[in-house]
Amino acid sequence: MTKQWSSAREAIHDVIHDGSTIAVGGFGLSGNPSDLIEAVRESGARDLTIVSNNMGVDGQGLGILLENHQVTRVLASYVGENKLFAAQFLNGELEVEFVPQGTLAERLRAGGAGIAGFYTKTGVGTPIAEGKELHEFDGELFVLERGIITDLALVRAHRADRAGNLVYHFAARNFNPNVATAGRVTIVEAEEISEGYLDPEVIVTPGIFVQRLVLATTRVKAIEQRTVRPRPTVEV
Repeated sequence: MTKQWSSAREAIHDVIHDGSTIAVGGFGLSGNPSDLIEAVRESGARDLTIVSNNMGVDGQGLGILLENHQVTRVLASYVGENKLFAAQFLNGELEVEFVPQGTLAERLRAGGAGIAGFYTKTGVGTPIAEGKELHEFDGELFVLERGIITDLALVRAHRADRAGNLVYHFAARNFNPNVATAGRVTIVEAEEISEGYLDPEVIVTPGIFVQRLVLATTRVKAIEQRTVRPRPTVEV
């Protein structure tokens, strides 16, 4: 059994449409499914809702969808690296729902686990809780947050097998495992696809959550802000 497709464009073309809701893995530019994001751009689909920790940076990651004016709604926890995002938001082009980072991760996990919602203290007494149901537990207020289920989930993995079992690489793991469970159709780009099955002891995302799989193209991994220290001088 194989879930592998020939390219990101082929894997996505018949399951994306105008108005799609798409969950996307990544944190900053780490763990971004770059091939799949580019395939979304090439599809030309409009009026998209994106659920992701952030919207990339100008010209990279999910920022390329903003440049192409394909996104009308965003659920994210951090968007401070993208000037175009700020401009479109202030101009009324984008509807934005800010979600605390831990709450966003749990909403994705809950959706994938079939949990309709959960109560959390995070956001109580702030604009985050406005319009949401509050409930008192043991004398303290909690806000109801709904699980997230999306039309598509786009994921970046380090290794996969042809059944769609996945493992991730260091910080690139970030939101990807939760995103992988939340999509009605989950598409993965993996840096390596093994012929045999992965060791069950190391699998993070079981293949039951994955419908389609592509081999990622080789590219230089982008870094939003490269910070280095001066090279010390050595006296000889």
